[in-house]
Amino acid sequence: MARRGGKLLLVAAMLVLGVSSTAAEDAQVNTIQDIFRHLRTCWRPPSPAKARPLDITVVVSFNRAGDILGHPRITYESAEASDNDRLQYRIAVMEALQRCTPMPFTDAMAGAAAGRPFAIQFRSRKTSPPTQERRA
Repeated sequence: MARRGGKLLLVAAMLVLGVSSTAAEDAQVNTIQDIFRHLRTCWRPPSPAKARPLDITVVVSFNRAGDILGHPRITYESAEASDNDRLQYRIAVMEALQRCTPMPFTDAMAGAAAGRPFAIQFRSRKTSPPTQERRA
């Protein structure tokens, strides 16, 4: 009975502290798709009160240990975003990368991913805005 009470206390403490352990977060990253899935578990866009929704893309590389190699680089942000929107989303992207690293690569994936640049899209809009491009 004491063991069961201890487990319940541990689960309650995790809920209070906001700590969650899901299969996606604990799983080893073995494919390129797994990298993107793993990063999605860490993505927390800014609240609508802080910034309007926008799309942002960052290029990042990892070393064999799963740590970020060099400096992540923002390569795209929605054109209609204000300076505040961009700042809030840049902060959210960097926080997501911090939460997700080191990336839990399998041995095979560590060798394949090391040094390779990944363009990661973080989207907070349900649909992209219509483009002004016209087709002939």
